[in-house]
Amino acid sequence: MKKLATALIAAGLVLSASACTTPTRLSTPETCDRVKAVLANPANNVGKTGLVRLANQIRPTEVVASDDLKPALRSIIEYTDESAKEAPDEAKLAELEPRYREAGAAFTKHCS
Repeated sequence: MKKLATALIAAGLVLSASACTTPTRLSTPETCDRVKAVLANPANNVGKTGLVRLANQIRPTEVVASDDLKPALRSIIEYTDESAKEAPDEAKLAELEPRYREAGAAFTKHCS
């Protein structure tokens, strides 16, 4: 009986672990819907705290985002993370800004 219970527990752990390692990929419209929901929250547009909230709410979507929008979301997160710092590195922001603008254009292209 102990061996059977141990085998069942082990099988359950293997199945649950495998389920966690393969996230479902969203379609481009589904990705757009999730990002639009985050952007619609007015609290995400106010100061450094808003930038932190914005990046933190986009992170889970970026993991499962469509291939079309994944790089754009990564660029948005990198830019907002740097901008939200108490003392942002201006050189790094200047480097990230063109990719941030491209990300906005990609989001407009795919989500309008």
